[in-house]
Amino acid sequence: TTEIYTLSLHDALPILCCSVACALNEVGDWWSLLVVKQAMLGTRRFVDFQHSLGIAKNILCNRLSRLVDNGVMVRVDVGEHGKRYEYRLTDKGRDLFTVVTALRQWSERWNGEKDAMQLVDGQSGEPLAPVVVNNQQGKVLTVRDVRFVDEDGKPWEDVG
Repeated sequence: TTEIYTLSLHDALPILCCSVACALNEVGDWWSLLVVKQAMLGTRRFVDFQHSLGIAKNILCNRLSRLVDNGVMVRVDVGEHGKRYEYRLTDKGRDLFTVVTALRQWSERWNGEKDAMQLVDGQSGEPLAPVVVNNQQGKVLTVRDVRFVDEDGKPWEDVG
């Protein structure tokens, strides 16, 4: 049998208010991250996003509006031939480069599929190193090496 679990709003609030949930609320759906990735490749115009991603106009319009509303992109009037807009990444959007790179690397490792496009260092031409999490001294950490704590340093599993 399949059990269905429901959370009350009170029980869901700690989950919904976590940093990961907030980030996913802004850029977590499939199309939004693909739009961000495409913008990182230099795409700026609506028609170019639509053509390169094969996305329906209404979905693209929704995602671009949401990314602009959330400060991930800005809509710039370039004023060519009447009203013409471009969509550009903000600092907040460019900060997603590490996330997009980590997702690419994770997919290549676990799905076994590499796309034709590779990421290389712009100066040396060498492939990028894997994205990792480091401690303050630069030591690479895994999830087994960290603890989740509250603001007072109390282990998260003891909170609440």
